[in-house]
Amino acid sequence: MESGAKEEGKVLGYNSKKVKKVAILSTLAALLDDPILADVPKKPSLSDVDTLINLELGSAMCISIFKLDGTSFDVAVMNSATVKDLKLAIKKKVIELEQSKMGHRHISWRHVWANFCLAHHNGKLLDDDAALHDFGVRNNSQVHFLPYVVSKGSGRHSKRRKHRFFHGLNKLS
Repeated sequence: MESGAKEEGKVLGYNSKKVKKVAILSTLAALLDDPILADVPKKPSLSDVDTLINLELGSAMCISIFKLDGTSFDVAVMNSATVKDLKLAIKKKVIELEQSKMGHRHISWRHVWANFCLAHHNGKLLDDDAALHDFGVRNNSQVHFLPYVVSKGSGRHSKRRKHRFFHGLNKLS
């Protein structure tokens, strides 16, 4: 009889971990379905939760991003955030929105930032290391995308250079 109790304890121990995990996941799903927590992503990271807590405490700001097609979405960043932090928050939010609508979809962010820039009150947010408050971005501010073409004098080569690895072989014949 004791061996049966040991086996039952092992099975319950295995199932109890599984049961705890299922209970936690179901509780998390129930919390995320609550309308009060509607702004929490479906699979939140620790930084997402931290930013949302700081938003409630007043040390983070909510910024409305307006796309060129007229739609908008909100992102939350810390009050001390830079333009790069805002771009990362936008990237994360857009990927989350696209995944919920259409499943996996690849967006070339290099292409997006090469052809568009963010603007606030007609001021372009071009310096990634600049703080948002330097541009006047505050809580509940509106930032929108603008078409933007980088000038050719930005340090890149204007013409493609040909790299010939075997250019000396033709002279030998």
